[in-house]
Amino acid sequence: MDPFKTYQPKPKSFAPGKLTVEDAEAVAMTAVAFIVGDETLMPRFFALTGCGPDDLRTRIGEGAFLGAVLDFILGDEPSLLDFAATAGLPPEVMMLAREKLP
Repeated sequence: MDPFKTYQPKPKSFAPGKLTVEDAEAVAMTAVAFIVGDETLMPRFFALTGCGPDDLRTRIGEGAFLGAVLDFILGDEPSLLDFAATAGLPPEVMMLAREKLP
């Protein structure tokens, strides 16, 4: 390890059959952070889901809500590709994660 080299974390890789429910929840939580951090996606998410900031805080731990978050990301290809690039994941991981959530 070179002490003068900038730390670059390696993105977690997911094998198609090895994705767990906890992995799927982690992907969805990352998607929530991505949505909330985007000035155009956040209002669109709230408008399409009927969810508000308070609902977001109270429902963040529910599997069904996290599934809905992934549905939102999967429903728009440019958002999916932006999220995948930002998260350092292949786009197909979102579909694999969605299959694990209610």
